[in-house]
Amino acid sequence: MTALWGISFDGAPISGLIVEFVKTARLFHDRGIRVHLDLGYDIKADKNAFFRPYTDEAELLPEWIELDRIEAVQGIDGYTPELVTAVLREVIGRGDDSRLRSVMHSVTATLRDRILAKWTELGISFVLVENGTLPENVIYTRALYQAIEEYGNRHRLGCFVLWRDHDLMWQSEPSSGKYGQFPYPHTPQPVNSPFIHYAALHEQARRRTLAWAPHLRQLSVLPNTFTHRPAVVDEHNAGFRAEHGIPEHAPLIARFTRIVPQKRIDRDLHLIAALPGVHLFVAGEPGENPGEFTRLTELATELGVRDRVTFGGGLAPHDAEVGRPGYSVRDLLAHAQLVSFLTSYDYESYGNPIGEAIASGVPYVTSRYELYETVYGDKGFRAPVLDVRRHDLPTSSFVDEVAELLTDETKRAKMAEHNYALGQRHFGEGRAERLLDRLFLAPMDERTRISVVLPVYNEAANLPSVLDSLYQQRGIDRSAYEVVLVDNNSTDDTVDIARRFAEDHPDLAVHVVPEPEQGVACARRTGMDFASERSKNRGSAAEERFLLVSADADCRVDPDWLAELAAAMDSSKAAIGVCDYYYSPEHFTGRPRLWDAISRTLRCRAVTFALFGGFPDGKGFAVDRDAYDRVGGIEIFYQLQDGKFVNHLSDDWDFGIKVRGSGEEIAYAPKSRVEINPRRVDHAIDEVITGRAYGSDGIIVMRDIRVEDPRPARESDLTEAEALQAWEFSVKDFTPKNTILPVLLTPSLLDDDAVIEFFGADLADRLGRRIAELKDEMRVVDFTPIHSYKTPCYRLYFEFADEIFARLRATVGEDIGHPPPLPSCFDDVPPERFAEFVKYYCEDRESGDAHNYFGNGGVF
Repeated sequence: MTALWGISFDGAPISGLIVEFVKTARLFHDRGIRVHLDLGYDIKADKNAFFRPYTDEAELLPEWIELDRIEAVQGIDGYTPELVTAVLREVIGRGDDSRLRSVMHSVTATLRDRILAKWTELGISFVLVENGTLPENVIYTRALYQAIEEYGNRHRLGCFVLWRDHDLMWQSEPSSGKYGQFPYPHTPQPVNSPFIHYAALHEQARRRTLAWAPHLRQLSVLPNTFTHRPAVVDEHNAGFRAEHGIPEHAPLIARFTRIVPQKRIDRDLHLIAALPGVHLFVAGEPGENPGEFTRLTELATELGVRDRVTFGGGLAPHDAEVGRPGYSVRDLLAHAQLVSFLTSYDYESYGNPIGEAIASGVPYVTSRYELYETVYGDKGFRAPVLDVRRHDLPTSSFVDEVAELLTDETKRAKMAEHNYALGQRHFGEGRAERLLDRLFLAPMDERTRISVVLPVYNEAANLPSVLDSLYQQRGIDRSAYEVVLVDNNSTDDTVDIARRFAEDHPDLAVHVVPEPEQGVACARRTGMDFASERSKNRGSAAEERFLLVSADADCRVDPDWLAELAAAMDSSKAAIGVCDYYYSPEHFTGRPRLWDAISRTLRCRAVTFALFGGFPDGKGFAVDRDAYDRVGGIEIFYQLQDGKFVNHLSDDWDFGIKVRGSGEEIAYAPKSRVEINPRRVDHAIDEVITGRAYGSDGIIVMRDIRVEDPRPARESDLTEAEALQAWEFSVKDFTPKNTILPVLLTPSLLDDDAVIEFFGADLADRLGRRIAELKDEMRVVDFTPIHSYKTPCYRLYFEFADEIFARLRATVGEDIGHPPPLPSCFDDVPPERFAEFVKYYCEDRESGDAHNYFGNGGVF
């Protein structure tokens, strides 16, 4: 299946929706996917085109788009414009479906079957829905939802539908009451489906959508995009002014829009009347609303500006890729000094003419419509703005501002330059491409069963060796795995290196995916989501077990890393596989005290990982895709640092806790090994020694410790005091997380023979009973929400530390020693009240002392 089906609920031969569809569809076309488009004539009943055959509409579109439609819908019994109008009035407006319920059900079922038949005939693999949530025709919307569900299940597809709402109901004629009042109780909400990814045009629309339909899991912001290319007078459009009777040197204001009352073109006529010598060109079809066209021409005559106003009819859209012979909106912009958009306050959802002016390098003037600040104003675009909630027509101060722009060429050029640069950043075509790449457009070979996700930020120095270690994997064919490199705003050569590597190694699939929100947690989630979605589109292999694997851009993996990890996962059927991590001893030659602290930590970890399976570390772990999806994927947790919200650093551990807490198993793969980059120790040794490598006071954010760090690496060994301090912080961090946390989350582990042997029967029994008491005392259902597990872990550590350390000495070695000294605040606590004051200490969330005592994060 290699075809895209596009469907517009706009019911128009050309419109802003169709232009955006073409821009998006081109990304599919460029990848060899056939494109079909249904203009929606058979959906929208108020445009006088219901069931109308296509005639010359194809001339308005690129030749690679095939106009199409669902066949024989006009023969469906009861499906008429009158039914659609009645449903909108009675079912949506009044919430009464008693009269129409039967015919709606029948027509929906028939429409669904015909949609399915058409998609099957064409081998459709992707669907792009434009404005499907509008309740103009809920019968068709319901049929479309049913068809998507059945088609997706029938062909075992993943997410194959992008559903984009340009208007959204709260933005489309709210003052008319056409759809009732928000939250529209009688209008079908968007359906949460694994087959559909929804797109809102801006963050406010996304928030409003989720307020109305909080069940949606897949909803992204995808702004309209524009081809940023300055409009210039050229050989093709040089005669535009002469052909339309506009003097060569007269200032020209362009208005391109539908000629309907809601667009308020009368405001432009009043503006022109206040600007002597200035001309107005209105591009729009006069025949869409003859009454409004007549009213406007009469008003122009009344204002004495009829000779300075040109109603030029419809022009081809702004994008040069879409068009017919003749002039386009871009040609008009090449001759215009300004673009006007003095529209109604509550009618517009986006304001494409503003975006097209920005992308063409032409300044604009606008009314402050309801969403202007959301789409343009808040981003810093500059323009004269008429506040139409206070002044219905242009004020003298607004006219003066426009006049100054028309006469001051330097000011006009600076404004255009400023807006153009901002427009490239916010509305460049890459936004749509990145979303589509993440969802659809990076095909996955049916043989692929593993995606290695590699978050990167300025890793040009390390990346070649890391990629080479991934390429040199043994025991697994390169067609069975791929690399997903997630670029987290790198400013060095990271991305170029990755792409050159991909070109030089065509037998290993390497994908580069951007993640603009800074933070390794966001990058890891983006990569895993990207791989998870695509893995479901592998045809007959879609249902086979698929692994998502995390790797680190500064750590080298051993040659058998991936094969051993996959083998451990396959044999254990565990949901998560955890690797073994090690440092190269040679790097610490001459630093025996430091190496001793590190090696003791690694020996302890080997014992507890073998017992409990361990927890995932971003340096190397695998998760079953279905388990990943079931728990909701990587969770991003935010915290304050220096007054700003930043990603929490422990997303990998927290993810493992979610999976373990859901009842899934974690397996340790000791032969799947990852060599840790020693810069983590070299460039943060002072923080390691003092237990602050990952922040303090509950803030877990590690500072940048790359080689470029201006502070030199410490190459001397630790003093005896420093070595003791480093070991104590290491073991205090290790013990709660690796020895106590597994049994806290899964108390049934305390019934396992190997675990009982490690703890001893008496200690295992008392730990189990104490965990039950804490759960009841703290009134929690489970300990899986992020960080709810810390307090009980810390409390159990203090209460059982002596006994646990005795078991570690017996199992790992006598050099593990005894628990580090207690905080001095316990010196005066009576022994019989020790557990009580441990509770107060561990729950002291104001000072963060407990976090600081335990080192506040991983050390070695």
